[in-house]
Amino acid sequence: MIPTYLNNPTDFKGKTWGKIRRSSDGKNWVLKGHPHMIIQAKRLFPGSWGKRDRGYVRFPISKRYIGDLNWFMMRFPLKIEDLEHWEKLLEEAQEHYIKQEKLRKYKPKTKPSHHFHGELRKFQEQGLSFLLHNPRSLLADEMGLGKTPTALAWLTSLKINPPFVIVVPPHIQLQWKSEIHKFLSDNYSIHTIHGLKPYPLPDADIFIVHYLLLRGWKDELPHHGFTACIFDEIQELRRSTSEKYSCASLLAESVEHCIGLSGTPIYNYGDEMWNIMNILQSQCLGDKESFRREWCYYDPDAGFYDNLRIKEPELFGEYLVAEGLMIRRRKDDVISELPPKRRIIQNIDVNTGLFDELIAPAIEQAKKIPSIKNPFERGQESMNAIDQARRVTGIAKAHYVAGFVKMLLESGEKVLLYGHHHSVIDIFVDELKEHYPVLITGRQTKKEKDSAQKYFMDDQTGLIIVSLRSGIGLNLQKARCVVFGELDWSPAVHSQCEDRAHRIGTKDSVLCYYLTCDRGTDHDMIETLGLKTSQFVSIMGDRVENQQDKILAQATMKDHMNRIIKTLQGGGVKKLSPSTEIAEKIRSIERMPKRHDPTSLDDFYRGVEL
Repeated sequence: MIPTYLNNPTDFKGKTWGKIRRSSDGKNWVLKGHPHMIIQAKRLFPGSWGKRDRGYVRFPISKRYIGDLNWFMMRFPLKIEDLEHWEKLLEEAQEHYIKQEKLRKYKPKTKPSHHFHGELRKFQEQGLSFLLHNPRSLLADEMGLGKTPTALAWLTSLKINPPFVIVVPPHIQLQWKSEIHKFLSDNYSIHTIHGLKPYPLPDADIFIVHYLLLRGWKDELPHHGFTACIFDEIQELRRSTSEKYSCASLLAESVEHCIGLSGTPIYNYGDEMWNIMNILQSQCLGDKESFRREWCYYDPDAGFYDNLRIKEPELFGEYLVAEGLMIRRRKDDVISELPPKRRIIQNIDVNTGLFDELIAPAIEQAKKIPSIKNPFERGQESMNAIDQARRVTGIAKAHYVAGFVKMLLESGEKVLLYGHHHSVIDIFVDELKEHYPVLITGRQTKKEKDSAQKYFMDDQTGLIIVSLRSGIGLNLQKARCVVFGELDWSPAVHSQCEDRAHRIGTKDSVLCYYLTCDRGTDHDMIETLGLKTSQFVSIMGDRVENQQDKILAQATMKDHMNRIIKTLQGGGVKKLSPSTEIAEKIRSIERMPKRHDPTSLDDFYRGVEL
């Protein structure tokens, strides 16, 4: 049933108060006429344009504003110029209202187009249906509920032609590129924009640019002809005074379809939420002054940026959903559709300059190995060179690992972060100090370890950093996300580490992120973990590692260690492409029943002759 405010106003008879027409650029409705009508329009719609100008007022042409103007003309009938266009837009607004009510009541699901190579869960199909009907809105699902594949399914289902642009934080550019390859195959060409200085962009279907580069491309990107835009981690735009905000605003205005992704519960903060929603749909929450007055209250105890809080966050969230501006699902809402434990390989960036600088000693060490006569000493020297390469890999990607963990923490997750080398863990601590991490490593006493565990389990911190081989016997099941910032050679060690969070009786779905990079030792180590070789899948599965598994592990580990040594001897650990097969193998393992802790493989690390 169509509400009264969307009825056709052309049925009105008698006096008119002026006229309404489209602006010359076709982007606005312009009202002109009786001074009293103009006064009332400006009074009733503080977010309208031209408030200080005399004799007219302007409104953006959108489904949202045509309903408001239609309602206004019930009191102040206006002569409509270009009546045919008005009635067409009004009909679209009526259809939009009917479908929005169906979305709200029945939560219909939409299958992605054939260009999308993957399967969405039911709640993701509901999210896709919402985004397709509300092409300027916010997908605010909690972390780990698949916002990226849902957004890619949205892009391919829009029935519009590329190019598309995706704006992301710097540390997840590679992740997006990997996800595009996975879900869209080779159907879409990709270009990652680099540098602050603009250059002629190549022909591509999807462009990826990070937020810090927007200011350099402010005058180019809005005129490139993008048809759709995705702002990932859109909370990056919560400060309207930043230069990247004004650049993002111009880019958003230049496209017809624009969505934001964020797992951070930002809708408690008034100014931040207004800024973000204003990027997606100008003035959709009214003008900022009126929004602050009616929705917010001043919190004197909060920080400078957070002192304007939403008075009733739940009511505000309901309003955003009802208006088709936001959809948000929590893990608790969809827990029945999620497996108990999910493993995700996440490819992240690496500081290549730092890597190249630090890897030099390991290269020199590896080149001396063939001249060593004693087999035991040769094996020890090989292990030292490999460990040096592992350490350099960890250091070179540590900043990006910390950036990824910050994103999880800001989304309200409790995180268990694993590292191996002290130098890498020290970087984690320094980069994440604002989140007050606690530590369990070989450098802590038993008393300090017990205190750290209690501090984390009592919710006094959301981050605990643990050494890969210092977690035996720990109960850290408050962690909802397990992050491997460094890798171990042993599948058993990783499984033990996962089980610190995922224990018997855990009702939540635990996310286990393996953060890897294209430089260094990660490629060979991830294969050794049994994520490619079929005989190792079971080790990461539902049974205890036996002696035969250990022998197989040793053989595979030696093979990959040999590859690392040969690469070092050839002049450095080269850039390696991420293995699609590995990623698929990890993602296919959904249910991991609790099992007994397997025996350590420490014995196989001592004196291995390569």
